[in-house]
Amino acid sequence: MTSHRRRAATIPDVAREAGVSRSTASRALAGYGPVSPEARERVRLAAEKLGYRANQLARSMITGRTHTLGAVVADIQNPFFAGVTRGITDAAHAAGYQVLLANTDEDLRAERAAVKTLCDKHVDGLVVAPASTSEVGHLATLLDGVCPVVLLDRRAPSLPTDAVTVDNQGASEDAVRRLIAAGHRRIALVSLAGGDPGPGTAADERGTETGTFPISTGGERIAGYRAALRAAGVEDTDAYLRVGTFHRQDPAALTEELLSLPEPPTAVFATDSMIALGVLSAVGARGLRVPDDISVVAFDDADWTRVVRPRLSVVAQPVQELGAEAVRALVTRIETGTRPPRHITLDTSFVARDSIAPPR
Repeated sequence: MTSHRRRAATIPDVAREAGVSRSTASRALAGYGPVSPEARERVRLAAEKLGYRANQLARSMITGRTHTLGAVVADIQNPFFAGVTRGITDAAHAAGYQVLLANTDEDLRAERAAVKTLCDKHVDGLVVAPASTSEVGHLATLLDGVCPVVLLDRRAPSLPTDAVTVDNQGASEDAVRRLIAAGHRRIALVSLAGGDPGPGTAADERGTETGTFPISTGGERIAGYRAALRAAGVEDTDAYLRVGTFHRQDPAALTEELLSLPEPPTAVFATDSMIALGVLSAVGARGLRVPDDISVVAFDDADWTRVVRPRLSVVAQPVQELGAEAVRALVTRIETGTRPPRHITLDTSFVARDSIAPPR
């Protein structure tokens, strides 16, 4: 049995149907050059009648754009990056762009490979949550007219491009101050660094990094934690600080280590919602109750934090707006060209629920 596939409509077909020249139909369909409103409407109706679909490759050769953006995120399984990605795609579609997504698992080699692949596909720009905010040579090479880049969630001081973040240090300092106001002094922080800390860093016997923190977000949240403790007169700000390595150390194991200390913490601050799950797992395994035995606060207002009992107190970020703002900054840079880089800082809010109580 022979199958006859219908031939796809072409620009000459649309031109004949609309009663215009091929060049007029081409300009109307591509959205460039002078075309009268009447002719543009006839072309649109003809294209719709014939089922014409634009050849994106041919269009990109004419306009120099593919109307696609690349998004490189750190961990799509994390509710934060899932929400950010939704914001990216919604804003991109509203601006007439499609999105190609890559996940790096906080691995710098995976990020380099993803950036190369997306650039090979001629995306018009990149939104990147970098796995390292110091090892950014592969991104720096793109800024010289190759491909615009906007950083998301993290800043790289050596990279002269736009970045969209929240005030991580200020938000963390505020959260820890709230624990201090409730009477806590033995306050722990549990965090994870990137999968590859990079050269010049080492982990000491308590799991903290003595070199440059590989991701600015983590370093800023730790800085806020330390600042709040120092302001309260706590001199040893590392006694209850634990930083593991992404995919290598379980936050539950780090929390269990803290709970095994001769003087365990009376409160724990988890630097994201995935880490908070590990913290709560270790607390529950010990038979401890939140907040009666230990108070817990997390960065990020994941859906589950509102339905567990007790409900978790959190630092809430405007997650989808972070992704949307990054896309808006990128599209502006694509369409307007060179301009001074901007650091866009969005506000957080503290959501007080049921997981904080005075220490026993």
